[in-house]
Amino acid sequence: MKKKITLKDIASTFGVSIATVSKALNDSFDISTKTKEKIQEYAKANHYKPNVAALNLLSKKTKTIGVIIPNIMNSFFAKVFVGIEKIASQNGYQLVSCISNESHEKEVKTIQLLKHGDLDGLIISLAEETEIKQDFNHLTNTLNEGVPIVMFDRISENINCDKVIVNDLESAFHATDYLLKTGCKRIALISVIDNLSVGKLRVEGYKKALIKYGLPIEEQLIVRLGHYEDFDTAMKIVLSDQSIDGLLCLEESSAINALKLLKQMEYKIPEEMSIICFTNGKLLQHLSPSITAISQHGKYIGETTARILIDRIENEKSNTSFSTKIIKTTLIERESTRLIPLQKEA
Repeated sequence: MKKKITLKDIASTFGVSIATVSKALNDSFDISTKTKEKIQEYAKANHYKPNVAALNLLSKKTKTIGVIIPNIMNSFFAKVFVGIEKIASQNGYQLVSCISNESHEKEVKTIQLLKHGDLDGLIISLAEETEIKQDFNHLTNTLNEGVPIVMFDRISENINCDKVIVNDLESAFHATDYLLKTGCKRIALISVIDNLSVGKLRVEGYKKALIKYGLPIEEQLIVRLGHYEDFDTAMKIVLSDQSIDGLLCLEESSAINALKLLKQMEYKIPEEMSIICFTNGKLLQHLSPSITAISQHGKYIGETTARILIDRIENEKSNTSFSTKIIKTTLIERESTRLIPLQKEA
């Protein structure tokens, strides 16, 4: 096997210092064009690769970011990860990605494991159990150890760090408002994420829209389902009230299941029942009828989160205050909702 070439080998070949070779390979203006070209050509011909570990020791950086997401099956988190990976790669960072699987214990253990690898920074969306327990000691300890954290989507106001979110309350308000403007009279809300901060905010947005229209807030129309409850049975009980003509689903799996059930019950969609859901997974546009969705722009959230963390890592001596970046959502209109009627001119 051919020996791996080093900076020292190149320096010996040309009778120059290691510093000169390093500058030449980095295209420094301190080195003449002729010398740079010779060294660069030689390095390329001999397949020179920089010693990343050595460079990291010099900079005291590992160029490693930990990413913890709660649920890989959720298309939103998959999109966020794509955005994080894009920006990390562009900036020469590698990712160590982990899934908490909604477990507080696993989240704590994962952070401990990641920190053993000299982590430069951490990106996290909280596990459901962490939000229920309101136990954030593992995150506070991480920050106190000098590891910067950026939280996204599922955050805690008790943690003093950078955050990237969407305005869940306003997004749910606009979605409910849209259903009412298209002619819906009684809208049920379906939540399987009631333990999460984002779920609670979306319920508040729904209520805010009802209040705007002078409609009563009927608690029986706010359907909170646990992970192990029979979705179809619960929904059939709700839909026994045939005056319900709109559904706001707080995540896409409940919307897909609701659509399947409604078709079995021979509802005409959207004439007799309109549906809007949060997150805009690819499957929604291929269903029949396709489902109107609130896009949270997951990829952009990931890109924004990664940029904020990398800036925090690379400017660690800066005393810039922590910020919360709010990403605007977009309502993607599809076949599961009626169009808003045109306003007649006065």
